[in-house]
Amino acid sequence: MALRSILRALGGLAAALVLSTTAQAQLFRAYLAIGGNDANPCTLPQPCRLLPAALAAVADGGEIWMLDSANYNTATVTIGKSVSILAVPGAVGSVVATGGPAILISASGLKVALRNLVIVPLPAASATHGVHMTGASALTIEDSLIANLPVLGVYVSGAGTLRIAGSVLRGNASYAAWLENGARGEISRTRMTDNTNGGVIAWNNVASRVTTVVVSDCVIADKGGGVATGVSAVNQATGSEARMTVTRTVLEGLFAAAHAETGDIGTATTTLNAVTIAHNNYAWYRFGTGSLMRTMGNNQFTDNTTTLGALTPVALQ
Repeated sequence: MALRSILRALGGLAAALVLSTTAQAQLFRAYLAIGGNDANPCTLPQPCRLLPAALAAVADGGEIWMLDSANYNTATVTIGKSVSILAVPGAVGSVVATGGPAILISASGLKVALRNLVIVPLPAASATHGVHMTGASALTIEDSLIANLPVLGVYVSGAGTLRIAGSVLRGNASYAAWLENGARGEISRTRMTDNTNGGVIAWNNVASRVTTVVVSDCVIADKGGGVATGVSAVNQATGSEARMTVTRTVLEGLFAAAHAETGDIGTATTTLNAVTIAHNNYAWYRFGTGSLMRTMGNNQFTDNTTTLGALTPVALQ
């Protein structure tokens, strides 16, 4: 009996050790710090140093906390599980784009949140986008800075959804945010300034797709004299549609504040509701037989040089 008791106790100890190891490998909350080490278990007493190590340690649906102001990657960070990545208040959690995007999401079915991060390129590196998502996943970006990327700030292609709130996207060499071929987006309380090609675009060049973007309570501006558009809906495929709805937003200093264009196939619609459009070359730019520029009649147009195409009034309900 004594031997059986000892064996039973040893078996229970072994099971406990296995469970402990599994739990440690699948943390709900993993930690990163400037003094961390990737050989650590990514716990608060023993944090890791770089994002890939924390992603390996955190459970699906868990969180990664950046405790100090530092850069937390050396190459593109590929996210393959649902996770929230955030820097604690007061810390500058940096993710740098080097030989490609800073963050890549190619898997589907994920829920990814990025909060209080700074995403910028490494000088002289062959970086591309800040965040690049091609999987049918849900991405939220809050209270973050995405700046000075050599291509796009945020790129979403396919059936994914994007939500940006309370952030700054500035100085990127193309658009602040590009959504295409079936993507859906919501951008609110965000400043998109001095991006070379413009603020946000809903784009389609695949048949039977609908790309939808809603912009509210934002500022989209440029220093003037460039080619930037504020909000764009562009469709170049049969049986597809690009939709852009803009509410309580300032569009200022741009080549074209509001833009809707088709290649004479499909439809592209931009709707303006309580939008201030000031000091732009084109207050609106509507081109192509399937394009529509709708106004709720409550927009303010000030000191714009010209327009292209007609507005379609829509009564407030």
